[in-house]
Amino acid sequence: MSLITLIIVLVVIGVLMWLVNTYIPMDGKIKQILNVVVVIAVVLWLLSVFLPVGLTGIHVGRPR
Repeated sequence: MSLITLIIVLVVIGVLMWLVNTYIPMDGKIKQILNVVVVIAVVLWLLSVFLPVGLTGIHVGRPR
């Protein structure tokens, strides 16, 4: 994955989160939980991009 693609994806995620936080009326605790989940997902995704060996052994559900 190129650096340009990585930056574009992070900007799109940031803009989408800004739009959700600004224009969708939600309770503050729900917004906080949503933000934490998105940040954790992005960090895990970035780890899998830069350290692909570290997360390949993690499986959810039955092994194939």
